Amino acid sequence: MRRDSNRSPVSLLADVDVALVGLFSAKDKEFGSTLDLLASSVAAHGGRVVGRHVQRRGVSHGGAAKMTEPFSRRTLLSPGKAREVAQACRAAEVGVAIFVNLLTDQQRAVLSEMFGCVVISGEGLFGPDLCRQRIAASGRSRAG
Repeated sequence: MRRDSNRSPVSLLADVDVALVGLFSAKDKEFGSTLDLLASSVAAHGGRVVGRHVQRRGVSHGGAAKMTEPFSRRTLLSPGKAREVAQACRAAEVGVAIFVNLLTDQQRAVLSEMFGCVVISGEGLFGPDLCRQRIAASGRSRAG
C-alpha cells in the first residue's frame, strides 16, 4: 500500500478508494452538505468515495462548553470511533481518508498508522478559504 503523503492531495486521489471523516458539533446542521461538497471534489479529482464517517460532539459528551473541542488531541475522534473508522478503512482497502477538519501533522501520522492509509485534511480539496469558512460556521477550531 502506498503512503506517499508528500504528494499533493489532488494527485493522491486519482483512481483511489476514499473515506470521508468528520468531527462535527451537534450544533452544525450542515454537516451533510459539507460531506457532499467534499465527495464532489473527490469525484472531480478521480477518487471514489466508499465510506462516510461522522462523529457528532453533543451535550452527552461533556456538556455544551466542550461541543466544539476534539475528543482526542492525538486522533481528533473518540477512541471507539477512531477504531471503527480504522476497521472500515482497512476492510474496504481505502487508499486515502480525508478529514473535513484541519489536522495537525501528529494527528495525520497517528491516524495514518491506525487507518492503514494516507490521511489528509480536506483543506487541499476545498481550498483553504472554504475550509476556514466551514470551520468558522460550525464553531470549530484547529485541534492541536
